[in-house]
Amino acid sequence: MGFAGFTGFSALFYLAAYKTTAVNITLLQTSMPPMVLLGAFLFYKEEVTGWRLAGMLLALAGMVLIATRGDMQILATMNFNIGDIAIIAACILYAGYTLSLRSRPAIPALQFFFGLSLSALASALPLAIGEIAAGYAYWPSVTGWWVLLFVAFGPTLTAQLAYMRGVDLIGPSRASLFPCLVPALGALCAVLMLGESFHLYHGIALGMGLTGVYLGQAGPGLFRPIRWPFNMTRLEKGNNRG
Repeated sequence: MGFAGFTGFSALFYLAAYKTTAVNITLLQTSMPPMVLLGAFLFYKEEVTGWRLAGMLLALAGMVLIATRGDMQILATMNFNIGDIAIIAACILYAGYTLSLRSRPAIPALQFFFGLSLSALASALPLAIGEIAAGYAYWPSVTGWWVLLFVAFGPTLTAQLAYMRGVDLIGPSRASLFPCLVPALGALCAVLMLGESFHLYHGIALGMGLTGVYLGQAGPGLFRPIRWPFNMTRLEKGNNRG
């Protein structure tokens, strides 16, 4: 899991950025939620409801809208290469990681994350050595160190722990809907942090993503109050996972 979810996914993702376009990277990531949904059905016999499927399709459509910048003709000019294959392989690894979280040991998430980090470190060392030997490594600047700290404590630690807890509470197929928000939220951050232009398709895509995730979570109880999914039975049994 440490190799699949941390090292393998990240290494293939970064490799793909050298070989393919940003549009292809964004679009091909839409393959991950269906992979998780199929895996949950095949290996865990998890029910695939119409609401969940509709929510996933709506969220994926929003991701496509962001990737194409509102111009669907871009889809007709897409070319596929080794970088695209790398992205698909990365999505397969992360889908497997997401599904495996469902069966993780009943220990606190931070302890489990520490174990995964050790295996990720071991599997990343050969790649780092190869990168240095090939001449692609360089010492970061002051700005680079700040970026490194953010990546380490933000996406790598905080986001991974939150994702583990989310899968624990709502299951892998429902949790896999949320990465569909990444392109829309990324575009929003680019506007707020980098001063980039905000276009109508950004707002539409964000609305589609949020609506899709909500449909996948709420299902037929759209207008009922959403209760916190706290499992008292597990607490009473002394299960301290998470």
